[in-house]
Amino acid sequence: MRIRAFILSLLLGEGGTYMMAMLWAQQIMLSKKTYAQVPALLKVCVKEILVDSGCDDLVTE
Repeated sequence: MRIRAFILSLLLGEGGTYMMAMLWAQQIMLSKKTYAQVPALLKVCVKEILVDSGCDDLVTE
């Protein structure tokens, strides 16, 4: 999973990384994924998005 996230970040650049983090945050808010499932490279950004969205209670390992 880490390798895929790394390759995507290389291919998509900074904006792509943010968009991937937004997708993960949305999936977490919809209870389809958990924060623990987020790839390590995206955790900081996903956490920031969740906190900014008022969903900081969803940031659990």
